[in-house]
Amino acid sequence: MNNITKFLIIEDNRNVIEAVSMLLALRWPHAIIVSSQRGEKGIMMAETENPDIIILDLGLPDISGFDVLASIRLFSDVPIIILTVRCEEGDIFKGLEMGADDYLVKPFKQLELLARLKALTRRRRRLEHQPSLIKFGPYLLNTTDRIFERDDKLIKLSHTECSILAHLMENAGRPVSHASIAHALWGNDYPDSASNLKVHIRRLRQKIEANPNLPELVITKPGFGYLFPNNLISE
Repeated sequence: MNNITKFLIIEDNRNVIEAVSMLLALRWPHAIIVSSQRGEKGIMMAETENPDIIILDLGLPDISGFDVLASIRLFSDVPIIILTVRCEEGDIFKGLEMGADDYLVKPFKQLELLARLKALTRRRRRLEHQPSLIKFGPYLLNTTDRIFERDDKLIKLSHTECSILAHLMENAGRPVSHASIAHALWGNDYPDSASNLKVHIRRLRQKIEANPNLPELVITKPGFGYLFPNNLISE
């Protein structure tokens, strides 16, 4: 990743756009910031501006932020962090289920937003510097293209899903704690990380498990975390 990071802010509140833009301009070297106060234009800019990170509000004047998220995910896997006044667990989980990488509830602390954004970029760099291929048993993870291969199927993963799976596969046979995965994803184990992680794990299982309700690859270890087993054999 080069030193220039382009941010797209899709947010209807001009004051929030200005505050976030000032924060990034002051604290993020070589940041390029573009913005839209409307969802439809934000979708267009996500395609034409090729941003590195999108900061998305859910309460937009023309269309729902969920619709914006769904539309962007049709053509891009760019990291997306949701900023929202909606603190209901259902809304937060819905955003993560639809493909957002993280969320932050308004009003938020500027330094926390900065930390979450830096965690997203660190995650991408970590994937770039990991072995490009992680193989265990009959399963292969390509961290460069974020593709998991099983049973001759190629499964595309998000940045977050790939980071989780890479962390588990690198520790195959050893239970990995919630805190360890949270640190790999976000740099720390913040209060909502366990519930956030559960959503990403559920999405990951839906993609890679033969039966997501009876997982064989991402196994829950009650009271601790998750395990990628080391006794896998070809089916």
